[in-house]
Amino acid sequence: MTLINLQNTPTKAGVTSEAVSFDSNGVTLKGTLYKPEGATGALPGAIVTGAWTTVKEQMPGTYARELALRGMAALAFDFTGWGESGGATRYVENPAVKTADIKAATDYMAGRDDIAALSGLGVCASSGYMAEAVADDDRLSKLALVAPWLHDPDMAEGIYGGHDTARGLIAASEADDGAVLTAASTTDNTAPMFNAPYYTEGNRGLIAAYDNKFAVATWKPWLTYDAQASADRLSKPMMMVGSASIALPTGAAAYEARTKAPLEKTWLGDDVTQFDFYDRADAVKASADAVADFFKA
Repeated sequence: MTLINLQNTPTKAGVTSEAVSFDSNGVTLKGTLYKPEGATGALPGAIVTGAWTTVKEQMPGTYARELALRGMAALAFDFTGWGESGGATRYVENPAVKTADIKAATDYMAGRDDIAALSGLGVCASSGYMAEAVADDDRLSKLALVAPWLHDPDMAEGIYGGHDTARGLIAASEADDGAVLTAASTTDNTAPMFNAPYYTEGNRGLIAAYDNKFAVATWKPWLTYDAQASADRLSKPMMMVGSASIALPTGAAAYEARTKAPLEKTWLGDDVTQFDFYDRADAVKASADAVADFFKA
């Protein structure tokens, strides 16, 4: 299996990268803007966000770079409290904060004179955040989701061990004693992603830039989040890229059934898993091809 590791290949022929920063509710966020080498004039733009707990050097940067190779200006950034970005509270997967950060990224990109029409690409958990942002911001014209994870509270209970277990995690979150766990591990079974592929593999997601931390305060905002709700408000063209083997196909199907937005789908083979969409070269290429064509159409 051929993998893409942005940390080991920070530049790629045909792409330039620019370190950028912008403000989100008083916090300085750090990002990387990828553009085609030699580009002039205003380019179609995209904001790219990744799976939960991740940083810009993982799948957000991978997809931003791939979109740049396909003629776009694409931004990957670290959310508040993650990676190189500021924020006094660290390692909390808070959908409301992350959605606000996408709005701040939209403010930044919309203010550049080298960016034309803007679209949003969400991978995995940030699919819900990006869908909210696109639904509510007229500056974002299209939505694409890759390997979308779109849960609501009822789905979350089933995923995380049932009602009682979910209530216990929420109670721990409400206590908020500042506890921080290792996010992914092959040896620490308290890690929320115990033995998870990608995150625990040094040649994949377990890179130096990855925080690999998970604040217990995450559980309440995460388990009570309704990523399905934006389907009622979304009217802009959207694309889903996935497979039968993504982590939450029922969430994708529920969103598809609920939204009235014009929808295009690109479904890859059943052998392509959730984690393959993050860095398996053929899956990333097929996904980026579909998304770039969709955004630029």
